[in-house]
Amino acid sequence: MSTIEQRRILSTAIPGPRSEELHRRKAATVSAGVGVGLPVYVERAGGGILVDADGNQLIDFGSGIAVTTVGNAAPHVVERVQQQVDDFTHTCFMVTPYAEYLDVCEQLNELTPGDHDKRSALFNSGAEAVENAVKIARHYTGRQAVVAFDHGYHGRTNLTMALTAKNMPYKHKFGPFAGEIYRVPASYPFRWPGGPADCAKESLDVVTTMIHAQVGEENCAAVILEPIQGEGGFIVPAPGFVKSLAEWCAEHGIVFIADEVQTGFCRTGDWFASEHEEVVPDLITTAKGIAGGLPLAGVTGRAEIMDAIHASGLGGTYGGNPVACAAALGAIETMKEEDLATRARQVEAIFLPRLRALAERYPQIGDIRGRGAMLAIELVNGGGDLTPASELTATVNRNCHAEGLVTLTCGTYGNVFRFLPPLSASDELLTEGLDIFEAAFEKAAG
Repeated sequence: MSTIEQRRILSTAIPGPRSEELHRRKAATVSAGVGVGLPVYVERAGGGILVDADGNQLIDFGSGIAVTTVGNAAPHVVERVQQQVDDFTHTCFMVTPYAEYLDVCEQLNELTPGDHDKRSALFNSGAEAVENAVKIARHYTGRQAVVAFDHGYHGRTNLTMALTAKNMPYKHKFGPFAGEIYRVPASYPFRWPGGPADCAKESLDVVTTMIHAQVGEENCAAVILEPIQGEGGFIVPAPGFVKSLAEWCAEHGIVFIADEVQTGFCRTGDWFASEHEEVVPDLITTAKGIAGGLPLAGVTGRAEIMDAIHASGLGGTYGGNPVACAAALGAIETMKEEDLATRARQVEAIFLPRLRALAERYPQIGDIRGRGAMLAIELVNGGGDLTPASELTATVNRNCHAEGLVTLTCGTYGNVFRFLPPLSASDELLTEGLDIFEAAFEKAAG
């Protein structure tokens, strides 16, 4: 348990004077290209609380973008990291290896979907994992084309920017991007032309027809998909779409990559979101929640695919750093001991009735979606007008921040309000956060 009292305390305006002073230093020292959503400078964190430089205690509904799933400074993570730092901080696994890397790979091979023979490789970030998954798929198949989806987000490196759908702020003026990347429509029930029922019936056919016509199955190395799209708006594909797509890929020798960087490690109520529809990806990318806040990522997949790569074809100086591996082992231990997949479903049970009741009163809430502790509402003009209400979304976000609730928005149109609380947050703290959110929404919506 965290030693920080689990309650909201507002000692100053948000941000307070000390945070404002630090933010002036940020402007003078850090590139303007590194944006900040809420200029509150954190000094301590634990459970569901962030303590800032002014002594304010804020409720955390963001988890550092789905990273601190087990909470900040989770005891098992702290203990293992402290021990590992005392032992050694780095040797480079490719020079003189260490058991911690093997321990994490064994856990990934065990926990990811499917009982087939698997192999893993470790990297530093979600984007790096995605890049390597594409490399592996291209090498294994001897093909070059990679298919990604509208509203998808896969990272900020050159190749992953090509895979990412949204221009601002991720791609604007950063091109040219990597080639042989093709984009197809997302299975997006709320915005499918014929509505959710038609999306379930039509989306797979639309996608596979486009791949056949514009790429050619024999040229396609991989299809990459987030089982629930993250930055693109927490879009949950129509039921059956992901499983049918994976089966279609298998029929045509196409590697199916599940990007579970944001959805993985108990966030959606299962260890991995692919499990919800009993999908077994050929390759799965992980990061974010894997290591309790330390930078670590992985690619896990079928042994015959992962082992097809020549020796030294995969790696990186810091990939699978021993301290990050220790943190991952502590985070996984916490997830198992505390059954955090079940806890994510409990979080869903707290949030959904409140969000649905609010939607009954406000037609601007066009859609409620997500699973587990990865939930969102999409805001529109209302009254049958599905025009994205981006300004309303931003206003609600600012209102929440002013009251000490750390919240995040997302979506291609900037009109999706997302909820990503740490699974260590208490029911009481979640309820208080929802109270703040409701008041912030009511104030903005009128």
